[in-house]
Amino acid sequence: MSQEGTENIEKKALENENVSENQEITNPEMSVEEKLQEELAAEKDKFLRLFAEFENYKKRTSKERIELFKTAGQEVLQAMLPVLDDFDRAWAQISKSEDEALVKGVELIHEKLKSTLTSKGLELVEIKQGDAFDADFAEAITQIPAGDDLKGKVVDVVEKGYKLGDKIIRFPKVVIGN
Repeated sequence: MSQEGTENIEKKALENENVSENQEITNPEMSVEEKLQEELAAEKDKFLRLFAEFENYKKRTSKERIELFKTAGQEVLQAMLPVLDDFDRAWAQISKSEDEALVKGVELIHEKLKSTLTSKGLELVEIKQGDAFDADFAEAITQIPAGDDLKGKVVDVVEKGYKLGDKIIRFPKVVIGN
């Protein structure tokens, strides 16, 4: 190539550079506006995420507070369960007595104790002899040899179980057939 050809190519390259520089000069006004719009969109997104996170936090703490109120008396009720068990055993013996006044008085106290605990949310876990054993709802304390009809089933309920709301606070203790 000749020197003129090389110079023409260089001139065209310089002109292209100038054109692209001029375009960049006119584009910064648009890019500043675009940058501001992008920043605004990013801030809006950040705000919406923060707002959603705060709403989730409020819902979660509200739910936790409700659960706390439901099970607030759990320790007291658990402490009362042995007393209730002793009262049930005493009631089984006293109910056989011939003294009607004693039987009536103890029955009233027994029913009042049970109704008070029930009003606080305590419920008996229903399990009886012959039910299929389910480890999610009962605790097996021992197995005894039994016939085929009682294999894997509850043979005896040694200790009653109770739940507070949907949560089991004491599992029934049972003997199962082997």
